[in-house]
Amino acid sequence: MTDADLLQSLGVDPAHLDPAPPWTPRGTAEIGRLKARHPCLRCGAQSTVAGAVDVPGLGRRWVDRCMPCLVATTPRGGPQKPLEDIAAAIREAAREAGATVTIVTDGA
Repeated sequence: MTDADLLQSLGVDPAHLDPAPPWTPRGTAEIGRLKARHPCLRCGAQSTVAGAVDVPGLGRRWVDRCMPCLVATTPRGGPQKPLEDIAAAIREAAREAGATVTIVTDGA
């Protein structure tokens, strides 16, 4: 998920987000942000996760979320490949390794 996708899923206008400082290696800015007790952008509850996104033309902006909203807006993997493609990749890997495989599916 791109930063733009995240903001769209949250329904947030990036111009309304607070400016965030440059990235820090130990997350010290994020810790400071959490201590300031900002509301979740999605539901308004107290945020428990502070992150930043890069917005073209605006720079880095804070994205504050509570844990339930973080979970609700975190992708759970990308598009799934068709079963035939996955099976072909397994067969090819087995062939290269000199192994024999039998793939059993439910026929769906």
